[in-house]
Amino acid sequence: MIKKTLQRFYLIFIVVLLYAPIITLMALSFNSSKSRAKWGGFTTQWYTQLFQDDQIMTALYTTLEIALLSALIATLLGTAGAIGIHAFRRKYRTLMMGITNIPMLNADIVTGISLMLLFIAFRFSLGFSTILVAHITFNIPYVILSVMPRLKQTNINTYEAALDLGASPFYAFFKVVFPDILPGVSSGFLLAFTMSLDDFVITHFTKGPGVDTLSTKIYSEVRKGIRPEIYALSTIMFLSVLLLLVLVNIAPDEKEDRKKILSAATVRRHKISRFLFRKVVPAVMIVIVTVSGIFYSLKSDRMDGDNQVIVYNWGEYLDPDAIEMFEEETGINVVYEEFETNEIMYPKIQSGAIAYDVVCPSDYMIERMIENDLLAEINFDNIPNIKNIGDVYMEQSRQFDPNNKYSVPYLWGTVGILYNKKMVDEPIDSWSVLWDEKYKDSILMQDSVRDAFGVALKYLGYSLNSTDLDELTAAQKLLIEQKPLVQAYVVDQVRDKMIGNEAAIGVIYSGEAIYTQLENPDLEYVIPKEGSNIWIDSLVIPKNAKHKENAEAFINFICRPEIAKMNFDYITYSIPNDAGRKLIEEPALRNSKIAFPDTKELERCETFKFLGDENDAIYNEMWREVKSK
Repeated sequence: MIKKTLQRFYLIFIVVLLYAPIITLMALSFNSSKSRAKWGGFTTQWYTQLFQDDQIMTALYTTLEIALLSALIATLLGTAGAIGIHAFRRKYRTLMMGITNIPMLNADIVTGISLMLLFIAFRFSLGFSTILVAHITFNIPYVILSVMPRLKQTNINTYEAALDLGASPFYAFFKVVFPDILPGVSSGFLLAFTMSLDDFVITHFTKGPGVDTLSTKIYSEVRKGIRPEIYALSTIMFLSVLLLLVLVNIAPDEKEDRKKILSAATVRRHKISRFLFRKVVPAVMIVIVTVSGIFYSLKSDRMDGDNQVIVYNWGEYLDPDAIEMFEEETGINVVYEEFETNEIMYPKIQSGAIAYDVVCPSDYMIERMIENDLLAEINFDNIPNIKNIGDVYMEQSRQFDPNNKYSVPYLWGTVGILYNKKMVDEPIDSWSVLWDEKYKDSILMQDSVRDAFGVALKYLGYSLNSTDLDELTAAQKLLIEQKPLVQAYVVDQVRDKMIGNEAAIGVIYSGEAIYTQLENPDLEYVIPKEGSNIWIDSLVIPKNAKHKENAEAFINFICRPEIAKMNFDYITYSIPNDAGRKLIEEPALRNSKIAFPDTKELERCETFKFLGDENDAIYNEMWREVKSK
C-alpha cells in the first residue's frame, strides 16, 4: 500500500514538474495584463495580435520553408551519399562514415561560426540562402545515418538480376533498391525536417537582416522582455505537437488489424483513418508549406533591390507605426533588426558581413566607429529636418563626432537607480545602496560592461572613462563583492521585473524609468549624488551601406517633430528634437525631471568616451572575470 502510494506520489510529482511551467505559460497567454505578476482578467487579444504580427508570422513561414527545402535537398544528397559510401570497400566505408559523423558530434556553435566565417570569406550576403545552405549541411549526416542501415539489409544480387533481365540502372534502382530503403529515406527526411525546425544556434550565426526563424525571433523577443504574444505562440506550438502525438498514437496499426477479425464497419473506419494519415495529412502539410513559400517569395521579391533601407536599432526603440508611415509615404521598405548592447552591434558592423544602412550606436561607440573608418559622412542636404534637433544636443555630439559629420542625435538620457518605495527603507540618493546586504537578491544590474563599470567607478569617485589600471581593479573588486547580492544582470528586462515588484532596486535608463512609473506608481528614479552617465544614441550610416540615399531619407523622416513626438509617446525616452518636445501634450511628461533633468543634475554626469581598443579589451576581460566569479 505504501509502495503504491509512493509510486503515485512520484508520478504526480514528475508530471507537475514537467507540465506546471507549460500550464503557467498557457494561463499567461490568456492574461489581459502584460505583467506576469498580476492577473488582469481573461482575454484572447494576444492570440489576435499574434496572427496580426507580420514579423512573427513571417518567421513562421520562413521556418517552414527552410525546414521543408533543407530536408528535401538533404534527403536527396544524403541518400545519394549513403549509396556511394555503401559501395566503398569496408575500410574506406568506415573512414567515410567517421568523417560523416563529425558534424553530428561537433558543437552547434562551432558549426555555426565556421559556416558564418566561410560565407563572409566568400563574400556571400547573409540571409535566407545562407541559412538554407547551413541547414542542408548539418542535415545531410543525419540522412546518411538513417539510410545506411537499410542499405546494409538490401541484397545486391536482386539489383544485378534486374540489370541482367534488361532493366536500366535507373529503373532497377527505383524498382528494386529504393522500396527497400524507403523507410530509411523517410526517417531521414523526418529527422532532417525536425532538426531544421528546432535549430537555433546555427541559424543565429548564418542569418541576415530581415530573416528570422521562429527560434531566432523568440530569442530576440525574450531578450527584450517576454511579450504576451510569445505566450500565445508557445501555447499554440505546444498544443500542435500534442495534437500530432495524439493522432499518431490513435492511428490504426495495419499489422495489428491483420491479426484480428474486425467488423466491416471497423475495417472501413480504419481504412478511412489510414487514408487520412497517409494522404490527407501529408497533403495538408505540403499545401501549408507551399503557400507559406509563395508568401515568403512574394515578400522577399518586394524587399529585394534598391527599394529598401536596412535599419539596425536597439530593442523596442522605435514606434512600429512610424515605420509603417515611412513605408507608405516613401514606398521604401524597411528591414528592421534589433540589438541588445553596443558590444553586440559593433562586431557585426566591423565584419561587414551585413550591409546595414542605418545604425543607432551610443556616443562612445560612434567615436570608435569613426576612428576605425566604419562610418560614411552624411549628406545633410538630404536631411533638412536636422534643424529640429536642439543646438545643445548637436554641441554635445561634438564630444564623439567633432565635426557633426557622421551622426544625427536620436534619443538621449541618463543612467540612474530605480527603486520601489514600498520595498526599501528610505529614499535613495547614492550608488552605495547597490552594495547594501539587506537588499540581497533584490538588486538588478545592467548587463553591460561600460554601464556596470561606470556605476562602480562613480561610486568610488573616479571618472567613468578611467583607464587607470588601479582604479579599474578597484572597480572590478567592488563588482565582484556585489555579485552575491545581485538577483540578475539584465538589460531591457529590468523594466518588467521592477513593474512586477520582482526586485527592489535596479540600475536603469531614464526612458525606461518613465515607462515603469506609469505602470507602477510605487517606483522612483534618482540620479545618484556621485554622478552618472549622460548618453546620446545617434543615427549613423555605415560605410558599406548599399542604400545611402534611402538611409538619409529615413533619418530625415525620424527628425520630423510629429515623428519624434510619436516616438516619445511610444518609448518615453528623451528626445533631442526641440520642436517635437513642444508637441508633447501632457505637461507632466513635457517637463518631466526624469526625461529632461535640470542642468545642475546633468553637471554631475559624464558622457562615455571611446578609450581605445586596448583599453576596451581590458574592460571586457575584467567584466568577463566579474561574470565568471
